[in-house]
Amino acid sequence: MFELSASTSAMRPSSLTADAPSMADSLPSINFGFDDLRDRMARFTERFDTFIAKGRKQVLEERNRFRINVAELQDDQRLKTREIENLANRCASHAQTIDKEAAETAELHVAIASITQQRDARAQHRDRTRTEIAAIRKQIAQRVSAQQHYAKAIDEQAHLNVPELDFWQTYLCLRIEGTGTVDRLRFVFTHVDEKDWEKEVCFDLDTEKKDYRVASVKPKVDAEQIGRCVERLNDNRDLGPFLKRMRELLTAAPN
Repeated sequence: MFELSASTSAMRPSSLTADAPSMADSLPSINFGFDDLRDRMARFTERFDTFIAKGRKQVLEERNRFRINVAELQDDQRLKTREIENLANRCASHAQTIDKEAAETAELHVAIASITQQRDARAQHRDRTRTEIAAIRKQIAQRVSAQQHYAKAIDEQAHLNVPELDFWQTYLCLRIEGTGTVDRLRFVFTHVDEKDWEKEVCFDLDTEKKDYRVASVKPKVDAEQIGRCVERLNDNRDLGPFLKRMRELLTAAPN
């Protein structure tokens, strides 16, 4: 409208002079308030921008807080999940422990029952052993008494054997030696050769076992003849005739 008024004044007739008042000048002055509107729009824009900036900042802050909360919740969830897994593992381990303890308890009961049986069996064995020990002690006492009587008889016989042994040593030109082996004696005869009275013949008698045996002879003699001599010795335990017969066999043996 303002621009229209300006163009209307331009189109006025040229016959009007410059000093004459125009109709436009006679119209009342209208103030549209563009400057005030501009200022208000500027302030509104500033407040709106400030509002938008605050809103954006608030949204960003809330979004950041939301992300932080979500991250914390995720961490908490992971922790809870880990705790749940740990608890599940503990429960499983506890269940296994309970099962193991139950099995061990059953084994202990079986072991206790077995030990109780063994104890009873050993108690019975102990009682039998005591009875057997008492019987063995009685037998030992009897055998000791018998051995004492036997030793006494042997001692008495030894007093008789010494003169007899001296007789056979002198009569048979016999010398008794050790062989270096336990329970083995060597009988050495001299004066078996008229040409050489110092010549010696001998044999080793093994007395380790109940039945004696001739371990070696020098010179070599028929084994069957020696066997018969040893058999008679084991039958009658008479050493004198045995020594006499062995001297005869060794003397007759070829050199």
